[in-house]
Amino acid sequence: MSNNISPLAPENSPQLPDIGGVTCRVARAQYKEWDRCDLTFIEMQEETSVAGVLTQSKCPSTEVDWCRKALTHGKARGLVVNAGNANAFTGARGMEAVQRILNLASNHLGCSEEEIFVSSTGVIGVPLPKDKAEAGLQSAFTAKPCSWEDAASAIMTTDTFPKLATTSAVVDGETVHLNGIIKGSGMIAPDMATMLGYIFTDAMVDAEFLQEMLNNATKTSFNCITVDSDTSTSDTVLAFATGQNDAAALTSYSDPGADAFQAALNDLCRQMAHLVVRDGEGASKFIEIAVSGAESDDSAKIIALSVANSPLVKTAIAGEDANWGRVVMAIGKAGEPADRDKLSIGFGGITVAQEGLVVPGFDEAPVAEHLKGTDIDISIDIGLGQGNATVWTCDLTHGYISINADYRS
Repeated sequence: MSNNISPLAPENSPQLPDIGGVTCRVARAQYKEWDRCDLTFIEMQEETSVAGVLTQSKCPSTEVDWCRKALTHGKARGLVVNAGNANAFTGARGMEAVQRILNLASNHLGCSEEEIFVSSTGVIGVPLPKDKAEAGLQSAFTAKPCSWEDAASAIMTTDTFPKLATTSAVVDGETVHLNGIIKGSGMIAPDMATMLGYIFTDAMVDAEFLQEMLNNATKTSFNCITVDSDTSTSDTVLAFATGQNDAAALTSYSDPGADAFQAALNDLCRQMAHLVVRDGEGASKFIEIAVSGAESDDSAKIIALSVANSPLVKTAIAGEDANWGRVVMAIGKAGEPADRDKLSIGFGGITVAQEGLVVPGFDEAPVAEHLKGTDIDISIDIGLGQGNATVWTCDLTHGYISINADYRS
């Protein structure tokens, strides 16, 4: 956790309501030499439904493997999150630590191990110290319940601020609440989710339907962000539905309120995804890239991510330079259908280039003024079809290098 809060951080953290059937506790496992809580234990009501999206990295952590297995059971009672150590690429020793956590937590809650979910984040290649995990977890069992902000703070690593989001929906005439906490700052280019994120709702949602809705929400949120083009070994987003609200159960999109719940979930996931980008390592600009006119939505997304992941585009934005030529470069290298002479590119709603040329009489002054701000908009019209996509990224500064050059120190 950095002492220098990102300039893109929200001015204030939202006040999250209580979620019936959820209790958060934190403790100090001391996975690193820092003066803070770094183990989070969240207890859920019996019969809580769970869904999840996990990294598609071919080198996942032991925790990801376990969550993938446990998700098939569809129920959750406990969540344990370790910060400061990813426990990835750690072999049998890493699994021993996870197994110890599962044993302790399931015995404490009187449930099966398949109802306990575990995540770890931090340095790759260092086994999670099971003695510290055990001591930290035992402390968490007896700790006083904590706030959502305390829980969000405890899961941080290089994050500079705790990330919280909330929304609500009306289901069956009842207001249901959705809260989210997330961590992530670097190694962000998920093919499913981002780093570690957790969603809690008091709605009653069937596990299979919750999974379907989370998959849909992920497509336009967590799968549309990038900080540095690197996908983590540990990326995990889990959604828990306790059913402690009086609203009728949701089992399909034909149920009253299902569409409203999906819209709320989409909104929550987008809020959470944006918070991660706003805390991108070394970031000074939040960048939205909207692509239209592609041959398909998938093609538009590939093009948008090519621009978002381009170091040359990102450094130009950091330098407040409207270098649209670099955007053209990134479009061209994406490998998707594009016609140079049909392209249009804009910054901050101002078209700077179209039909293969800079706009005649282009005045760079208003664009330069836009680039001095912290929220940057890049629009691209491919001119070939109806495909659309929007992705979010941040600029690339010297701060990113400094953080990652010293990460293990």
